[in-house]
Amino acid sequence: MGDFEIRVRGRIGEAFRSAFGELTVVLHPSETVLVGSGLDQAALYGILDRIQALGLELLEVHRLPDKPLP
Repeated sequence: MGDFEIRVRGRIGEAFRSAFGELTVVLHPSETVLVGSGLDQAALYGILDRIQALGLELLEVHRLPDKPLP
């Protein structure tokens, strides 16, 4: 499991944001960043499938560094 940041082109609207309810959605002027915490590989692929099904342009997917244990 891990934390991932997924970038798509453009600012997605409210209807599209509701399709990613389990993610944190951050809007930027020319792209939208979706941040997921504790995702396993199946969850990540499911999100990528939704991005494709909605016709969104995927720009980047990367795993965020692991947080240090306290």
